[in-house]
Amino acid sequence: MKKFSIANGNGAVAEKSHRPDTIERPWYILIIPSSLREAIDVCASMRGLGWDFGVGVHVPKHTRPLDRGPFIRATFFSFLRNFLVLDFLESIIKLLPGVGDPQGGSIFYPQLPPMQRYTVSTVIHTISGCCLLAGFAMCYDLLTLICVGFLHDPPSFWPPVMEDPWSSDSLHIFWAKRWHQLLRRAFMVLGGYPGKYVAGNIGAVFGTFIASGLYHECGMYGMGRGLDYRVPMFFAIQGPLLVLEKLWKMTTGRMVGGWPGQVWVYFVIFVLGQPMRAYIVRHGALFANQIGVVDSWHMRGLGGGMVIPPALSPVRVILHPVMIGMAESMKNW
Repeated sequence: MKKFSIANGNGAVAEKSHRPDTIERPWYILIIPSSLREAIDVCASMRGLGWDFGVGVHVPKHTRPLDRGPFIRATFFSFLRNFLVLDFLESIIKLLPGVGDPQGGSIFYPQLPPMQRYTVSTVIHTISGCCLLAGFAMCYDLLTLICVGFLHDPPSFWPPVMEDPWSSDSLHIFWAKRWHQLLRRAFMVLGGYPGKYVAGNIGAVFGTFIASGLYHECGMYGMGRGLDYRVPMFFAIQGPLLVLEKLWKMTTGRMVGGWPGQVWVYFVIFVLGQPMRAYIVRHGALFANQIGVVDSWHMRGLGGGMVIPPALSPVRVILHPVMIGMAESMKNW
């Protein structure tokens, strides 16, 4: 028997047992041995939906009709929208000096006055975050189209990957529910369980975020630009910040929430995520106190990497030539 976790419509998780063979599948799927299908399924189910290790994970509410035809159409238009948003934002990043180069560059431009410098860095930081959100959603939509459209998975097996992280009013809500839970199991195994063994529940929280930071930094190490302490530090401080939220509840009797909670979340993401860089002159040379996680990624060339091939980019194939033509026309006026 295979245990499937089915979202009950309010973000919680219910359990229901089915035999996989009772799900109607096309012949080209059924010729694959059931044991191999289940092995592929458990390896690909990052959130563990349908398996024991996924019990307890938060499942976002379904936002699309669960009838197969309307679900596929809604997913296709969602994929198209996210593709266009990602293409537009990535094309903007590619135009930024340094940041858009494969060699990398800082989001802080030292030649600008402080107010303008941090305004520009915040805009780049925000665009980078929106690229992450659109990229996650676009890839998940594509997988959903393949699995529901061609492999005949029920639409209920593919709930949203995120639940409107912009509306988070506490860090607990942001990390446990609104943000994606694709790597929840990995972070718990690598850091949460060892941390709990050492220091109980607090150790589990700290260990989970330390594992998350190391995971993200190891991914960036593949850029060939070395290691940077800033990325693990940003994720590691989420543990103490969550403890502060717990202390707030114990002291006031109220959970962090409402508009003050949203300000708190935005402070952590937008301020601590890209702290102001302090430029110091020593012996005639310019040094910088480097802390920000997004700055670390862009300095190692993340913004210059190819996400959407130029030949498939509507912005670079259509919009850029039109804008260049308009600029040339204006020169002749």
